[in-house]
Amino acid sequence: MDALQKELYNAILEGQRDIAKEKVEQALADGMEAGEVLDVMVTAMGEVGRLFEEGEYFVPEMLIAARAMKTGMEILKPKLVDADIQPAGLVVAGTVKGDLHDIGKNLVLMMLEGAGFQIVDLGSDVAPETFVAAVKEHQPDFLAMSALLTTTMPGMQTTIEALKAAGVRDQVKVLIGGAPITDAYAEKIGADGYAPDASRAVKLAKSMV
Repeated sequence: MDALQKELYNAILEGQRDIAKEKVEQALADGMEAGEVLDVMVTAMGEVGRLFEEGEYFVPEMLIAARAMKTGMEILKPKLVDADIQPAGLVVAGTVKGDLHDIGKNLVLMMLEGAGFQIVDLGSDVAPETFVAAVKEHQPDFLAMSALLTTTMPGMQTTIEALKAAGVRDQVKVLIGGAPITDAYAEKIGADGYAPDASRAVKLAKSMV
C-alpha cells in the first residue's frame, strides 16, 4: 500500500468519516482505479471484522467504521458503475413482519456493503409477499432476514414457505439472523445459513457466493 492507500485504510479502520471521504476523492483525483480504491476499503472492513471477532472491537467501533466505509462508497459507487466493476453479490434484506428492530440488520448490511455486496434494503416489518416480490424483481443471490423477537421469528418460516409457493425458493440463498435465532432454528425452517453477528454474516455470504 502506498501512503494515500494506507491513510484511507486507517480512516476506515478508525471510523473517520470525513477523512475517508477526503482520501477517496484524493485517490480518484490522483488517477487510482475505482476498483483499487474499493479493494483498500474492503481490506480495511475485513480487518474491522477480524478485530471484532478477536474481541478488540465492539459494535460501536464496527458501526463507525461501517459508516466511514459508506461515506466513501457514496463517492465511489458511480465510478464503479462506470468501470463496470461487478459487486460480490446482490442481497435483498429486511426485518420480518411485526418486528421494527433494525439496528442489527443495518449493521449487517453496512458490513456486507463494505465487503463489496450490492444491497436492496426493504426495511423493517416486511411481509412475506414483499420479500417474494423483491426476489422476483431483483433476482438476488441472497435473501437476508432478521428478527429480534421470539414472537416474530415464525415470520422467517412463513417467508420461506411463501418463496416455495411462488416457485422461487431455489433461486435464492436464505440467510437469517437476530438475537433469538440459532443454527438449529435455521436448519429447522430450511434456511441456507445463519450468522450470529455482522462479521460472520459477511464471512458466510462470501463463502456461499
